Amino acid sequence: MTVMTPATPRTGTPMNAGMLDGGAPSDGMRSIAIAIEGMTCASCVAHVEKALKAVPGVASVSVNLATERATVRQHAGLVTPGAIEAAVAEAGYAATILSDAEPSRTGIADRRDHERAELGRDVILAAALTLPVFLLEMGGHLVPAIHTLIAGTIGHRAAQILAMILTTLVMIGPGRRFYTKGLPTLMRGTPEMNSLVAAGTLAAWGFSVVATLAPQLLPEGSAQVYFESAAMIVTLILIGRYLEARSRGRTSEAIQRLVGLQPKTARVLREGVAQDIAQDQVVVGDLVEIRPGEKIPVDGSVEEGVSNVNEAMITGEPLPVRKSAGAHVVGGTINMAGSLTVRATKIGADTMLAQIIRLVESAQEGKLPVQALVDRVTGYFVPAVLVLATLTFAFWLAFGASPALSLALVNAIAVLIIACPCAMGLATPTSIMVGTGRAAELGILFRRGDALQGLRDVTLVALDKTGTLTKGKPELTDLVLADGFERAEVLALVAALEARSEHPIASAIVEAAGDAGLILAKAEDVKVVPGYGIGGQVGGRRVEIGANRHMAALGIGTSGLAAAADALASEGKTPLFASIDGKLAALIAVADPIRPTTKSAISAMHALGLRVVMITGDARATAEAVAAQLGIDRVHAETLPGGKLDLLRSFRQAGERVAFVGDGINDAPALAEADVGIAIGTGTDVAIESAEVVLISGDLRHVPNAIALSKATMRNIQQNLFWAFAYNVALVPVAAGVLYPAFGILLSPVLAAGAMALSSLFVVGNALRLRQFRPQLGAAS
Repeated sequence: MTVMTPATPRTGTPMNAGMLDGGAPSDGMRSIAIAIEGMTCASCVAHVEKALKAVPGVASVSVNLATERATVRQHAGLVTPGAIEAAVAEAGYAATILSDAEPSRTGIADRRDHERAELGRDVILAAALTLPVFLLEMGGHLVPAIHTLIAGTIGHRAAQILAMILTTLVMIGPGRRFYTKGLPTLMRGTPEMNSLVAAGTLAAWGFSVVATLAPQLLPEGSAQVYFESAAMIVTLILIGRYLEARSRGRTSEAIQRLVGLQPKTARVLREGVAQDIAQDQVVVGDLVEIRPGEKIPVDGSVEEGVSNVNEAMITGEPLPVRKSAGAHVVGGTINMAGSLTVRATKIGADTMLAQIIRLVESAQEGKLPVQALVDRVTGYFVPAVLVLATLTFAFWLAFGASPALSLALVNAIAVLIIACPCAMGLATPTSIMVGTGRAAELGILFRRGDALQGLRDVTLVALDKTGTLTKGKPELTDLVLADGFERAEVLALVAALEARSEHPIASAIVEAAGDAGLILAKAEDVKVVPGYGIGGQVGGRRVEIGANRHMAALGIGTSGLAAAADALASEGKTPLFASIDGKLAALIAVADPIRPTTKSAISAMHALGLRVVMITGDARATAEAVAAQLGIDRVHAETLPGGKLDLLRSFRQAGERVAFVGDGINDAPALAEADVGIAIGTGTDVAIESAEVVLISGDLRHVPNAIALSKATMRNIQQNLFWAFAYNVALVPVAAGVLYPAFGILLSPVLAAGAMALSSLFVVGNALRLRQFRPQLGAAS
């Protein structure tokens, strides 16, 4: 499935979710989301895809049984919504075009709730009607007293007629859905699960009606009734569908929780008066008041107030983040203790939360490469089952023991019922839904569903340094004082001089002074010597800052701090000397510090059996110092963006499956070239746009977490597919009667119905286990 990127980028957010949204690409292609009603199995998916692909102008189609949605990629302007809806209707299903801006989740949820409630009512009614049929037909075999009771009261003839009436009510009442959907598709030559159920139950019911009302038309000894089979097949499949609907509803709970984060109202200041209005009435530029404990209704920037905000449901990290004037806040997060006044910058469908929801939905609708095999098999499966059922009937009729007609009918019906491809259709998409939803809760966004499979196969992780392994911004890491000087005094004088410089190192020193609460004097007579350093007067004192050569040019000796400078340089830090009034005062070290969580992330990657490589444009000494601290396997330093591509290609040619992790504009080509591109969410729009996976919080620990989740999801899919295929391979021959000659075992159609329902429930239940996935690293674990 293709996830397109938008025409207009967002700026100024911790993670630019705007780049994750769908939109109209420049190649004239457009994606349309469609809700499909009436799909029940993998054959339904194949029929809908075939119908949509036949519409002129449609380039590709992806239909998902678990989400009951289709994504159509079409040539813009060539396909009308009416043509799409008509094509789906012709295939026997109902289609609703979803809005590009905001898919109608509420409408879909309401429809599913209605269907679930209707199924529940039909299950109760079907069970109430089927129980007497079961007792009338089978009760005597289980409890002889029931046989005697029926014979002594209404008689067996009346009991058969009563069973016929009750079974007919089951079929035209609760079971009507199987016939209204299954028979038309059978007549069109596109049979699916409902067709199998309809054919099997109608055969049992029709044969039993003839045996009851006109037994003389049947061969001697074969006039047996199977009303209980027809009624119980309908009831058991309804029960299975109801339980499956409930379970499938749980697969989308991650999305539902994200949707539930969106507050319904906002307290807005207009003309100086605070008023509570509906959240969808807030406009960009509004000032929104958020009181303690309230959810933040919009994306925006803090104008007034100081508070801690819980961003756990966005980033996966539970520790609150301090927010003050100028800080960015995300809609749906929770304000903790203080009050905030926020100016709205993004509202409604443009907020990060809304776009994350769309991104997760897009990933859930995608298909993995492994699904291609399933699609090919299921496209021919139901017709093959109909042929097999016909052959089973013919074989038993020709060679079966007396009553051959009854045995032929029972075995053919068992084949029809047990061979439903529901489990096949649900095996992959349910796991994708649960896996990508759990990933979103942990702050890991899969922009494409197939990245799940790609990430599972990764053998080598290539990492950018700046902004990925490190914070991406220089900080003052060390201040080593010469004898006779105090830290506060030196830092205040140095920062006052550096405040006149625009160099990133200067900014780090000034920020450190600000964090220490120091008041800076005004620097005068400032002179910058390129390649050497900076000097000036601060409060009547002469201050000089620079490299060793700058001090040497001034005639100031640095031998007292030279050993410390060499040690700091070996750690990848930039050492500078400071002098005050002609005397060496301090050694200052500035570095882009390694993120606190990076080392544990690298260790976790090694624990997963992955090789870890650093690719950076930084100087070799700095890069090797960082790699030594982190235990990185290989370092490729002083690499230009084009060189990164060449390295990734060489890794792949050597047989590696490569994931590249980066955050900058110069990382975008590498992210696109890698087998799986992973963007740090705090990085640039272009990097996020080029990646298949986005880490919202920028925490590198989510890389091994994402890989572990990918492996768990793929294992889950393999388990589901094994069960779905093994179930049919093992039980269809049993239903056809292969065990009868040797063991005298035949599979009752009733047991076949129960086994069919259980197969789907097993697949969904197994997929739901992914909701319990715990990350290897991070506070969430």
